[in-house]
Amino acid sequence: MAAPPPDGFKVLMRNKRARHDYFVESTLEAGIVLQGSEVKSLREAHAVMGDAYVHIRNGEAWLAQLQVTEYKWANRWNHAPKRERKLLLHRREIEKLDEVTAQKGYTVLPLEVYLKAGKIKVLLGVCKGKKQYDKRQEEKRKDATRDMDKALKQRR
Repeated sequence: MAAPPPDGFKVLMRNKRARHDYFVESTLEAGIVLQGSEVKSLREAHAVMGDAYVHIRNGEAWLAQLQVTEYKWANRWNHAPKRERKLLLHRREIEKLDEVTAQKGYTVLPLEVYLKAGKIKVLLGVCKGKKQYDKRQEEKRKDATRDMDKALKQRR
């Protein structure tokens, strides 16, 4: 059984596909600029982050392709579902991300969207793509650990 999350911390969404397709080399927490209806929709976890990625433009970090479903009760004040959202990072962090993404094979992806002390945060991962054989090796390792755990459980 996992330990309960710290007070004021709640994971809203996880990007499972990112951990399957990429090696996550480092992570970074960022704030995100949202409209009111987007906050309401994210709190209900009505979003798709499978294709989302981060890019740097004019010294600013932007989150692209995060689809936040329109909030049902927002009427005409609703937001565009796939608009780019600005990420709140320090200048040095943005420069570091820009250097990393300039290297071949690296990208920055959102791994989680979570609520921390009443604010919505994004966990960014600096990722390098996996090859097909890496994915197969990972599956074999997971199967082996699952089989070992099952055998230990039956032994008790």
